[in-house]
Amino acid sequence: MNTSPLHASMLHLQSTLEKYILGKHQEIELLLTAVIAGGHILIEDVPGTGKTQLIKSLARSLEGQFRRVQCNPDLLPTDITGMFIFHPKDQAFIFRQGPIMTNFLLVDEINRATTKTQSALLEAMEEHRVTIDGQTFDLPQPFVMFATQNPIEFEGTYALPEAQLDRFMMKIHLGYPDEATEKLMLFRHVYGQPSERVETIANIELIHKVQEEAKHVHADDAIGGYIIDIVRATRKHRHILLGASPRASLALIQASKAYAWLKGRSYVTPDDIKEIAPHVLCHRLMISMDAKIEGVSAKSILDQILKQVPVPIRLEM
Repeated sequence: MNTSPLHASMLHLQSTLEKYILGKHQEIELLLTAVIAGGHILIEDVPGTGKTQLIKSLARSLEGQFRRVQCNPDLLPTDITGMFIFHPKDQAFIFRQGPIMTNFLLVDEINRATTKTQSALLEAMEEHRVTIDGQTFDLPQPFVMFATQNPIEFEGTYALPEAQLDRFMMKIHLGYPDEATEKLMLFRHVYGQPSERVETIANIELIHKVQEEAKHVHADDAIGGYIIDIVRATRKHRHILLGASPRASLALIQASKAYAWLKGRSYVTPDDIKEIAPHVLCHRLMISMDAKIEGVSAKSILDQILKQVPVPIRLEM
Protein backbone atom coordinates (compact mmCIF):
# COMPACT_ATOMS: atom_id res chain seq x y z
CA MET A 1 0.00 0.00 0.00
CA ASN A 2 1.11 3.55 -0.75
CA THR A 3 2.15 5.35 2.44
CA SER A 4 3.95 8.31 0.85
CA PRO A 5 3.34 11.86 2.11
CA LEU A 6 1.82 12.70 -1.28
CA HIS A 7 -0.74 9.94 -0.94
CA ALA A 8 -1.53 10.99 2.63
CA SER A 9 -2.08 14.58 1.42
CA MET A 10 -4.50 13.45 -1.30
CA LEU A 11 -6.46 11.30 1.15
CA HIS A 12 -6.65 14.30 3.48
CA LEU A 13 -7.91 16.40 0.58
CA GLN A 14 -10.53 13.79 -0.25
CA SER A 15 -11.77 13.54 3.35
CA THR A 16 -11.91 17.33 3.62
CA LEU A 17 -14.05 17.65 0.50
CA GLU A 18 -16.35 14.90 1.77
CA LYS A 19 -16.77 16.83 5.01
CA TYR A 20 -18.16 19.85 3.16
CA ILE A 21 -19.80 18.18 0.15
CA LEU A 22 -21.98 15.60 1.87
CA GLY A 23 -22.87 12.14 0.59
CA LYS A 24 -20.65 12.22 -2.50
CA HIS A 25 -17.78 9.85 -1.67
CA GLN A 26 -17.66 8.09 -5.05
CA GLU A 27 -18.13 11.31 -7.05
CA ILE A 28 -15.31 13.07 -5.19
CA GLU A 29 -13.08 10.04 -5.67
CA LEU A 30 -13.76 10.10 -9.42
CA LEU A 31 -13.16 13.84 -9.58
CA LEU A 32 -9.76 13.50 -7.90
CA THR A 33 -8.93 10.56 -10.15
CA ALA A 34 -9.47 12.70 -13.24
CA VAL A 35 -7.42 15.57 -11.76
CA ILE A 36 -4.55 13.18 -10.96
CA ALA A 37 -4.74 11.79 -14.50
CA GLY A 38 -4.64 15.32 -15.94
CA GLY A 39 -8.06 15.04 -17.57
CA HIS A 40 -11.09 17.30 -17.88
CA ILE A 41 -14.41 16.48 -16.23
CA LEU A 42 -18.00 16.92 -17.39
CA ILE A 43 -20.57 16.93 -14.58
CA GLU A 44 -24.16 16.48 -15.69
CA ASP A 45 -27.18 16.84 -13.45
CA VAL A 46 -30.20 18.96 -12.72
CA PRO A 47 -29.63 22.41 -11.16
CA GLY A 48 -29.02 22.68 -7.43
CA THR A 49 -27.23 19.37 -6.79
CA GLY A 50 -23.92 20.92 -5.72
CA LYS A 51 -21.91 20.81 -8.96
CA THR A 52 -20.49 24.32 -8.61
CA GLN A 53 -19.88 24.00 -4.86
CA LEU A 54 -17.82 20.84 -5.39
CA ILE A 55 -15.46 22.46 -7.92
CA LYS A 56 -15.06 25.68 -5.93
CA SER A 57 -14.27 23.66 -2.82
CA LEU A 58 -11.57 21.70 -4.64
CA ALA A 59 -9.91 24.83 -6.00
CA ARG A 60 -10.02 26.58 -2.63
CA SER A 61 -8.46 23.61 -0.84
CA LEU A 62 -5.45 23.64 -3.20
CA GLU A 63 -4.79 27.38 -3.42
CA GLY A 64 -4.89 27.14 -7.19
CA GLN A 65 -5.99 29.89 -9.53
CA PHE A 66 -9.73 29.54 -10.04
CA ARG A 67 -11.94 31.21 -12.65
CA ARG A 68 -15.55 30.69 -13.53
CA VAL A 69 -17.45 31.23 -16.77
CA GLN A 70 -21.23 31.33 -16.70
CA CYS A 71 -22.40 30.23 -20.12
CA ASN A 72 -25.34 31.69 -22.00
CA PRO A 73 -26.23 32.10 -25.70
CA ASP A 74 -24.68 35.60 -25.79
CA LEU A 75 -21.25 34.42 -24.65
CA LEU A 76 -18.51 34.91 -27.27
CA PRO A 77 -15.34 32.83 -27.73
CA THR A 78 -13.19 35.85 -26.81
CA ASP A 79 -15.09 36.15 -23.51
CA ILE A 80 -13.33 32.91 -22.58
CA THR A 81 -9.96 33.07 -24.33
CA GLY A 82 -9.30 36.81 -24.10
CA MET A 83 -8.55 39.33 -26.85
CA PHE A 84 -6.21 42.04 -28.05
CA ILE A 85 -7.39 45.58 -27.25
CA PHE A 86 -5.92 48.73 -28.80
CA HIS A 87 -4.56 51.21 -26.24
CA PRO A 88 -4.42 54.74 -27.78
CA LYS A 89 -1.92 55.95 -25.18
CA ASP A 90 0.62 53.26 -26.05
CA GLN A 91 -0.42 53.05 -29.71
CA ALA A 92 -0.32 49.26 -29.43
CA PHE A 93 -2.56 46.25 -29.07
CA ILE A 94 -2.43 44.79 -25.57
CA PHE A 95 -3.56 41.27 -24.80
CA ARG A 96 -6.26 41.06 -22.15
CA GLN A 97 -6.33 37.49 -20.94
CA GLY A 98 -9.62 35.69 -20.49
CA PRO A 99 -10.72 33.47 -17.62
CA ILE A 100 -9.19 30.43 -19.33
CA MET A 101 -5.77 31.53 -18.05
CA THR A 102 -6.09 29.65 -14.78
CA ASN A 103 -5.41 26.32 -13.07
CA PHE A 104 -9.04 25.39 -12.46
CA LEU A 105 -11.63 26.60 -14.95
CA LEU A 106 -15.29 26.06 -14.14
CA VAL A 107 -17.45 26.35 -17.26
CA ASP A 108 -20.90 26.48 -15.74
CA GLU A 109 -23.80 25.16 -17.84
CA ILE A 110 -21.58 24.63 -20.87
CA ASN A 111 -24.48 23.43 -22.99
CA ARG A 112 -26.14 26.86 -22.74
CA ALA A 113 -23.31 28.34 -24.82
CA THR A 114 -23.54 28.17 -28.62
CA THR A 115 -21.49 25.58 -30.48
CA LYS A 116 -19.18 28.35 -31.76
CA THR A 117 -18.30 29.35 -28.22
CA GLN A 118 -17.96 25.72 -27.13
CA SER A 119 -15.45 25.15 -29.94
CA ALA A 120 -13.20 27.87 -28.50
CA LEU A 121 -12.34 25.42 -25.72
CA LEU A 122 -11.11 22.58 -27.95
CA GLU A 123 -7.50 23.73 -28.34
CA ALA A 124 -7.21 24.51 -24.64
CA MET A 125 -8.57 21.11 -23.63
CA GLU A 126 -6.29 19.14 -25.94
CA GLU A 127 -3.07 21.19 -26.07
CA HIS A 128 -3.33 23.39 -22.97
CA ARG A 129 -2.89 26.57 -24.99
CA VAL A 130 -4.98 29.09 -26.90
CA THR A 131 -4.34 30.88 -30.19
CA ILE A 132 -5.64 34.43 -30.54
CA ASP A 133 -5.04 36.56 -33.64
CA GLY A 134 -2.27 34.22 -34.71
CA GLN A 135 -0.43 34.31 -31.37
CA THR A 136 -0.26 31.28 -29.09
CA PHE A 137 -0.42 31.51 -25.31
CA ASP A 138 0.34 28.61 -22.98
CA LEU A 139 -2.07 27.99 -20.12
CA PRO A 140 -0.93 27.75 -16.49
CA GLN A 141 -0.04 24.24 -15.35
CA PRO A 142 -1.76 22.23 -14.20
CA PHE A 143 -4.86 23.20 -16.19
CA VAL A 144 -8.08 21.32 -15.53
CA MET A 145 -11.46 22.25 -16.95
CA PHE A 146 -14.63 21.31 -15.11
CA ALA A 147 -17.80 21.76 -17.13
CA THR A 148 -21.28 21.44 -15.71
CA GLN A 149 -24.20 20.54 -17.90
CA ASN A 150 -27.93 20.40 -17.45
CA PRO A 151 -29.81 17.52 -19.07
CA ILE A 152 -30.13 18.19 -22.78
CA GLU A 153 -33.92 18.26 -22.75
CA PHE A 154 -33.87 21.39 -20.59
CA GLU A 155 -34.90 24.60 -22.37
CA GLY A 156 -32.20 26.70 -24.07
CA THR A 157 -29.46 24.07 -24.29
CA TYR A 158 -27.17 23.00 -27.14
CA ALA A 159 -25.83 19.47 -27.52
CA LEU A 160 -22.06 19.23 -27.12
CA PRO A 161 -20.31 18.12 -30.35
CA GLU A 162 -18.85 14.60 -30.35
CA ALA A 163 -15.32 16.02 -30.82
CA GLN A 164 -15.69 18.00 -27.61
CA LEU A 165 -17.27 15.19 -25.60
CA ASP A 166 -14.29 13.03 -26.58
CA ARG A 167 -11.95 15.53 -24.91
CA PHE A 168 -13.56 15.10 -21.51
CA MET A 169 -11.76 12.31 -19.71
CA MET A 170 -14.75 11.59 -17.49
CA LYS A 171 -18.41 12.34 -17.16
CA ILE A 172 -19.96 12.02 -13.72
CA HIS A 173 -23.40 12.56 -12.19
CA LEU A 174 -24.02 13.89 -8.70
CA GLY A 175 -27.68 13.06 -8.26
CA TYR A 176 -29.98 14.02 -5.40
CA PRO A 177 -28.80 13.39 -1.82
CA ASP A 178 -30.59 10.87 0.37
CA GLU A 179 -33.08 12.10 2.96
CA ALA A 180 -30.69 12.09 5.92
CA THR A 181 -27.96 13.94 4.00
CA GLU A 182 -30.37 16.56 2.69
CA LYS A 183 -31.65 17.18 6.22
CA LEU A 184 -28.08 17.68 7.45
CA MET A 185 -27.49 20.16 4.60
CA LEU A 186 -30.34 22.33 5.86
CA PHE A 187 -28.60 22.98 9.15
CA ARG A 188 -25.07 23.32 7.76
CA HIS A 189 -26.03 25.95 5.18
CA VAL A 190 -26.99 28.29 8.02
CA TYR A 191 -23.25 28.97 8.28
CA GLY A 192 -22.86 29.86 4.60
CA GLN A 193 -21.82 28.12 1.41
CA PRO A 194 -19.59 25.05 1.92
CA SER A 195 -16.99 26.30 -0.58
CA GLU A 196 -16.40 29.43 1.53
CA ARG A 197 -15.50 27.36 4.60
CA VAL A 198 -13.12 24.83 3.03
CA GLU A 199 -9.68 24.91 4.58
CA THR A 200 -6.50 24.98 2.50
CA ILE A 201 -4.82 21.55 2.33
CA ALA A 202 -1.83 22.26 0.08
CA ASN A 203 -0.67 24.46 -2.75
CA ILE A 204 -1.06 23.67 -6.43
CA GLU A 205 2.37 22.02 -6.56
CA LEU A 206 0.81 18.99 -4.87
CA ILE A 207 -1.09 18.20 -8.08
CA HIS A 208 2.11 18.45 -10.15
CA LYS A 209 3.89 15.96 -7.91
CA VAL A 210 0.96 13.56 -7.66
CA GLN A 211 0.47 13.53 -11.44
CA GLU A 212 4.11 12.62 -11.96
CA GLU A 213 3.99 9.84 -9.36
CA ALA A 214 0.78 8.37 -10.77
CA LYS A 215 2.36 8.05 -14.23
CA HIS A 216 4.69 5.39 -12.83
CA VAL A 217 1.86 3.10 -11.70
CA HIS A 218 2.42 -0.24 -13.44
CA ALA A 219 -0.03 -1.39 -16.12
CA ASP A 220 0.72 -4.87 -17.41
CA ASP A 221 0.54 -5.73 -21.13
CA ALA A 222 -2.49 -7.85 -20.29
CA ILE A 223 -4.21 -4.75 -18.88
CA GLY A 224 -3.45 -2.89 -22.11
CA GLY A 225 -4.91 -5.75 -24.12
CA TYR A 226 -8.00 -5.80 -21.89
CA ILE A 227 -8.59 -2.08 -22.51
CA ILE A 228 -8.18 -2.51 -26.27
CA ASP A 229 -10.65 -5.41 -26.29
CA ILE A 230 -13.25 -3.32 -24.45
CA VAL A 231 -12.80 -0.28 -26.66
CA ARG A 232 -12.88 -2.28 -29.90
CA ALA A 233 -16.02 -4.07 -28.73
CA THR A 234 -17.81 -0.71 -28.55
CA ARG A 235 -17.02 -0.14 -32.24
CA LYS A 236 -18.61 -3.44 -33.27
CA HIS A 237 -21.77 -3.40 -31.16
CA ARG A 238 -24.96 -3.33 -33.23
CA HIS A 239 -26.56 -0.56 -31.14
CA ILE A 240 -23.57 1.82 -31.31
CA LEU A 241 -23.15 4.16 -34.28
CA LEU A 242 -19.91 5.69 -33.02
CA GLY A 243 -17.66 3.68 -30.71
CA ALA A 244 -14.87 4.80 -28.39
CA SER A 245 -11.84 6.44 -30.05
CA PRO A 246 -8.11 5.81 -29.51
CA ARG A 247 -8.21 8.93 -27.30
CA ALA A 248 -10.70 7.02 -25.14
CA SER A 249 -8.22 4.13 -24.81
CA LEU A 250 -5.53 6.53 -23.61
CA ALA A 251 -7.95 8.21 -21.21
CA LEU A 252 -8.97 4.84 -19.76
CA ILE A 253 -5.40 3.70 -19.03
CA GLN A 254 -4.45 7.10 -17.57
CA ALA A 255 -7.56 7.26 -15.38
CA SER A 256 -7.06 3.65 -14.24
CA LYS A 257 -3.48 4.41 -13.19
CA ALA A 258 -4.66 7.46 -11.25
CA TYR A 259 -7.47 5.45 -9.63
CA ALA A 260 -5.07 2.68 -8.61
CA TRP A 261 -2.67 5.28 -7.15
CA LEU A 262 -5.49 6.90 -5.18
CA LYS A 263 -6.40 3.46 -3.83
CA GLY A 264 -2.82 3.09 -2.59
CA ARG A 265 -1.56 0.59 -5.18
CA SER A 266 1.40 0.71 -7.55
CA TYR A 267 -0.31 -1.41 -10.22
CA VAL A 268 -3.58 -1.47 -12.19
CA THR A 269 -6.03 -4.37 -11.85
CA PRO A 270 -8.92 -5.42 -14.14
CA ASP A 271 -11.30 -4.28 -11.38
CA ASP A 272 -9.88 -0.75 -11.72
CA ILE A 273 -10.75 -0.84 -15.42
CA LYS A 274 -14.28 -2.08 -14.72
CA GLU A 275 -14.83 0.63 -12.09
CA ILE A 276 -13.55 3.49 -14.24
CA ALA A 277 -14.71 2.42 -17.73
CA PRO A 278 -18.37 3.60 -17.48
CA HIS A 279 -17.30 7.12 -16.49
CA VAL A 280 -14.64 7.29 -19.23
CA LEU A 281 -16.47 5.63 -22.11
CA CYS A 282 -20.25 6.08 -21.88
CA HIS A 283 -20.36 9.76 -22.88
CA ARG A 284 -18.24 8.95 -25.94
CA LEU A 285 -20.66 6.38 -27.38
CA MET A 286 -23.28 7.42 -29.93
CA ILE A 287 -26.30 5.15 -29.62
CA SER A 288 -28.55 4.33 -32.58
CA MET A 289 -32.09 5.70 -32.67
CA ASP A 290 -33.53 2.18 -32.64
CA ALA A 291 -31.66 1.47 -29.40
CA LYS A 292 -32.99 4.67 -27.82
CA ILE A 293 -36.54 3.73 -28.79
CA GLU A 294 -36.01 0.33 -27.17
CA GLY A 295 -34.79 2.05 -24.00
CA VAL A 296 -31.20 0.85 -24.38
CA SER A 297 -28.58 3.17 -22.84
CA ALA A 298 -24.83 3.52 -23.30
CA LYS A 299 -24.38 2.31 -19.71
CA SER A 300 -26.36 -0.88 -20.27
CA ILE A 301 -24.43 -1.62 -23.47
CA LEU A 302 -21.08 -1.08 -21.76
CA ASP A 303 -22.15 -3.26 -18.82
CA GLN A 304 -22.92 -6.00 -21.34
CA ILE A 305 -19.53 -5.56 -23.03
CA LEU A 306 -17.69 -5.70 -19.69
CA LYS A 307 -19.40 -9.01 -18.91
CA GLN A 308 -18.53 -10.47 -22.32
CA VAL A 309 -14.91 -9.37 -22.72
CA PRO A 310 -12.59 -11.97 -21.10
CA VAL A 311 -10.77 -10.67 -18.01
CA PRO A 312 -7.00 -11.31 -17.97
CA ILE A 313 -6.32 -13.87 -15.25
CA ARG A 314 -2.55 -13.68 -14.80
CA LEU A 315 -0.81 -10.31 -14.46
CA GLU A 316 2.89 -9.63 -14.12
CA MET A 317 3.44 -7.29 -11.14
